[in-house]
Amino acid sequence: MTEGALNSAMIVDDHPLFCDALSMTLRASMGIEHVVTAGTLEAALDHLARDTAPDVILLDLNLPDVHGLEGLVRLVKSSAETPVIIVSSETEPRVVRSAIRVGAAGYVPKHSSRDTFRLALTQIMRGEVYAPEVALSHQTANAPLTAREDALVRISHLTRQQARILQLICAGQMNKQIAYELSIAETTVKAHVTAIMRKLGVQSRTQAVLIAQEANFSSLLQDN
Repeated sequence: MTEGALNSAMIVDDHPLFCDALSMTLRASMGIEHVVTAGTLEAALDHLARDTAPDVILLDLNLPDVHGLEGLVRLVKSSAETPVIIVSSETEPRVVRSAIRVGAAGYVPKHSSRDTFRLALTQIMRGEVYAPEVALSHQTANAPLTAREDALVRISHLTRQQARILQLICAGQMNKQIAYELSIAETTVKAHVTAIMRKLGVQSRTQAVLIAQEANFSSLLQDN
């Protein structure tokens, strides 16, 4: 994405007044002509399945049908080419860092000024990541993640095929069964399983299943 190429945006937030205000900001500050809104994650995913993906997605962390980083993981998986910016009233550095690690292109507090939104979008259009400086400071860099946040960060590194294979592992299927289910070679499944365990930082299928359970993994695949 290059500067000046931002023509469309999607706002995913269940507060109509905030959506209206942010839409006005995007149009006035960035000249974005086409702005659509969705009040739930499912509505956003339905729109993405039907229409051309927008140039940028602005996502609230807390929606009626999803809470926290789960919505971000699902959006990133479904629209890998579209940068997703978190716009949230939650500003705890640990949450900001987790969102960036999961795949957010930026993180803007809801109370930010119009100039801050313009700066964030400009940086993201240049391929940079925007986040409040305090969230990425050395003083907060080593603050521990919660178990669920850590699991979501690990899960976010899986490809869609690896995520599907992990789902089948969680269902108790062995490599031969997975190969039959997905119509791929058993050697391919073995290679994927090895990659899955490496990305999750585990040594066994049982440990991989525990990570998936911690992340509420089944819900992350609802849009697949």
